[in-house]
Amino acid sequence: MLPVMSVAAPRQILFIGNSFLFAAGSPAQAYRPESVTDLNGSNTGGVPAIVRTLLAESGRDDQVSLELHPAVGLDWHLAQRSTQIAARPWDVVVMHGYSTLDIDHPGDPALLATSVRGMAALLVAGNPRVDLRLMETWPRADQVYPAGGHWHGQSTEDMARDLRRAYEAAAAGSPAVRGVIPVGDAFVRAMHAGVADDNPYDGIEAGRIDLWGVDHYHASTAGYYLEALVIYGALTGDDPRDLGTGECAATALAIAPTLRTALQRVAADELVARQLLPGTHGAAARRQTRAPTGSCP
Repeated sequence: MLPVMSVAAPRQILFIGNSFLFAAGSPAQAYRPESVTDLNGSNTGGVPAIVRTLLAESGRDDQVSLELHPAVGLDWHLAQRSTQIAARPWDVVVMHGYSTLDIDHPGDPALLATSVRGMAALLVAGNPRVDLRLMETWPRADQVYPAGGHWHGQSTEDMARDLRRAYEAAAAGSPAVRGVIPVGDAFVRAMHAGVADDNPYDGIEAGRIDLWGVDHYHASTAGYYLEALVIYGALTGDDPRDLGTGECAATALAIAPTLRTALQRVAADELVARQLLPGTHGAAARRQTRAPTGSCP
C-alpha cells in the first residue's frame, strides 16, 4: 500500500498536467478557482479545486497549486515551466502525461518514462522527501471507436491496459515515484459496474451515464468528479464513500446524490483493488449526509 498523507500538518500539493486535470469542456473547470493557486494565472479550479474541497471536508488544510497547460505532456512542462515548478519545495506532486502517451507517436511509452525521470529529478532537488505520484489517465472513446484512432478495433479496456502498463513502467523506472493513481482503471470499473456506458457512439444505455464529454475525449462533469475521488483516496488513504451524499463539490456541480454515491463506491473499489485502501471500508454511519447547509468549505 502506498504511503498516505499525514492529517497532522498541512502540505503543499502541486498538480502538473493538462486539460485532463483542468476539466476542459465541463463546468468543473470553473469550480472554485479562488481555493487553489494557479501558477500560470489562468484562473482555473478544475479537478485540483475539487480535490481541495474533499481534503477540507475531511479536516485537512492542505494547500493546492496547479501548473496545467492544454494538449501537452510532461516533456513540455519540463521545457517550458521548470522555473515555476522549482520555485518552491513541494510536499506532494500529482502529475500525468499526454492522453495517448506521446502526441506524435500514440501508444509509445518512451517519452513518458523519460519525462517522468526528468520531472522527478527536478522535484527531488527541491524536496528530497517529496511524495510524487503519477496519475494514470482514462481511455479515450475517440481513440477506440472511430476509424483512425490508435486503438481502433480494440476496446476501452485495451487502451486502459496500455496506459496502466506505461505508467507503472515509468514509476518503476524512477525510484522517486511512490506509485500510480488508477484513474483510468476507475473509469473502466464504472463501466463494468453498470454505472457508466462504454461506447458513447452508439448512444448511452438507460440507467448509465457518459463519463466522457461531448468530444468523447475529455471527461464529463461526472468523469472529473470520479477522477478527483480516486486522487483524494490515493493521497489520503480515506474511503471516498465516507464523504457521503452531502459531499460539497458534488452538490455545487449538480451531481445527483445517487450518482455521487455510485461514483464514490467505484473509486473506493478501484483503490481497494489496487491496494491503495484497506480491504474493509469505513463505518457505514460515516457514509451518511455529512455536510449540512452552510457547512461547505
